[in-house]
Amino acid sequence: MIKLMQQLQRRTPLGWLQLSHEKVRLLVAIGGIAFADMLMFMQLGFEASLYDSNTRANRAMLADIILISPKALNLQNVSTFSRRRLMQAMDIPGVQTTNALYVNTINWKNPQTRQTATVQMLGFAPDQPAFDLPEVNQQLDKIKLPNVVLFDRGARGKYEEVIAQVDQGKIITAEVDRHTLTIAGLFSLGASFGSDASLMMSDQTFLRLFPRRDAASISIGLIRLKPGYDPQQVVADLKAHLPDDVRVLTAQEYVQFEEKFWKSASPIGFIFGLGTAMAFVVGIVIVYQVLSTDVNAHIKEYATFKAMGYQNIYLLGVVFEEVIILSIMGFFPGLLLSFGLYHLAAKATALPLYMTVTRALMVLVLTIVMSMLSGAIATRKLQSADPADMF
Repeated sequence: MIKLMQQLQRRTPLGWLQLSHEKVRLLVAIGGIAFADMLMFMQLGFEASLYDSNTRANRAMLADIILISPKALNLQNVSTFSRRRLMQAMDIPGVQTTNALYVNTINWKNPQTRQTATVQMLGFAPDQPAFDLPEVNQQLDKIKLPNVVLFDRGARGKYEEVIAQVDQGKIITAEVDRHTLTIAGLFSLGASFGSDASLMMSDQTFLRLFPRRDAASISIGLIRLKPGYDPQQVVADLKAHLPDDVRVLTAQEYVQFEEKFWKSASPIGFIFGLGTAMAFVVGIVIVYQVLSTDVNAHIKEYATFKAMGYQNIYLLGVVFEEVIILSIMGFFPGLLLSFGLYHLAAKATALPLYMTVTRALMVLVLTIVMSMLSGAIATRKLQSADPADMF
């Protein structure tokens, strides 16, 4: 062991010496890897924001068990089912309360710019909280009034003046499908890929906005359990008790249901995954070009090493030393650039784009794997090099 350590200490860092000898080539390689890493960071960041933003409302629902229609696709396409199912659910031991939630999307005119935007309307009985959002629950008395709503301060678009005026207690009105709504308060939820903002309102205001909607047809059923009851057991009891025209999920399963739609049924999730794969391939090509050029430029030196008795494993070690150096040196510039791009993209899109340790480690591993694959391809010529053919 001591002898091995001494050999490693005496070993000349040929990989680093070759890279640093051609400084322009080294900078190009670092820039190429940083670019590939930046692409992967952006694709993974947008993919994560897709799932995060589109499940915020799902995660905020104040319920242990969720009822939805079997035809529901996601929160923007929930379909409806009979409100009677909530009353039938009260027959199951462990069910404490039920609450009906009405959901739909509609176009409204931005009160500040007068431009059209897509907003998500969430209506429920204000006597009973439907969301675990303190800002909403503290203002339930406001939405008891007709055509009064709460507005999402995390909306996408130009709403700075509207938010400032509401914070000052001023009355702001907006037009929605030939109806005038009064914005009486604010809450924080955030935009998503499905809508630019959310509006909280009473069920009566919701039904006024959608006069063709039957009050007995609800979008989502929220069920809260008594303390000590197992949600999985109550879900099984509800499935056995309720007809097949309703689907029963735990709160966590409902979040997973939403994520599954955006991952598999929606093309957006596939596009982000494909973008990450393409960035990975771009990185392989860039690193391969650098390493292949380096190997070709020093092929005679490598052949001389082989003539001196060095095995292929030693020469491959030199190339893979370059691979590790390039991976590390290219990763950190890509990471720093991605921090800045995340900030700019989050500000422009109002989406939850931020760096995580898990994502950074994932991209670092992908960078090393990407470079190792490039190195393996670039060393094929090196392994077949014959000293007799070089001179």
